[in-house]
Amino acid sequence: MQALQNINLVSLADSLLSLSTAFVMGGLIGLERQFRQRTAGLRTNVLVAVGAAIFVDMANRLGGSDGAVRVIAYVVSGIGFLGAGVIMREEGSVRGLNTAATLWASAAVGACAGSDLVVEAFVGTLFVLAANTLLRPVVDRINRQPLATPSVEVTCTVYLITPREHQKQAMSLLHQLLEQWQHPLRDLSVHAFGEHEVEIEATLSATSIEGSELNALVAKLKSEAFVHQAFWSPSTTE
Repeated sequence: MQALQNINLVSLADSLLSLSTAFVMGGLIGLERQFRQRTAGLRTNVLVAVGAAIFVDMANRLGGSDGAVRVIAYVVSGIGFLGAGVIMREEGSVRGLNTAATLWASAAVGACAGSDLVVEAFVGTLFVLAANTLLRPVVDRINRQPLATPSVEVTCTVYLITPREHQKQAMSLLHQLLEQWQHPLRDLSVHAFGEHEVEIEATLSATSIEGSELNALVAKLKSEAFVHQAFWSPSTTE
């Protein structure tokens, strides 16, 4: 009988508006993540936003604004466990930090929606999308710049093995591809590799390069008949 007494059509309509807002706003954030094929995509961001909205809306109905504030505090701390699950460490670098931060922001948007702050949820969504889209080219441009001061950093090195008679041709091709993809060189050295081959070692200046870009560059080098081997490797230097 208590369940029947708790039915309030006005409150139900309010909850429907809050959850719908969380669903749409979380969906907008998730679409951008899904488009970039990140670990936490459309469904994850929608579930995080809607889940946060459900908790806050329930606390708002049962305990008033004070109860909602307490639940929001739990949402802020609790979402950290979910974010930690999408952070991975591989090949000397950490991936997933931005995805984890996006999940945290989705929870904040959902909490706004659950607190009946619909306009604030919409504005928050715009800012999250702006951070993930408008700032991306700025970050990429900065990451391609060499550092002027010595520090501990992760660098990437491309290795190329070719016959001695094709050394100049291979070096020319490597320079051409690196310039085309805007990856400045920090250092270039050539070592003997057996009796008839040489190993060209190109250390890149940029400290943050997408692995997919280097994979494509290596594949392009391997497609040339005079290139016997080509690969890349990250390394930590001081």
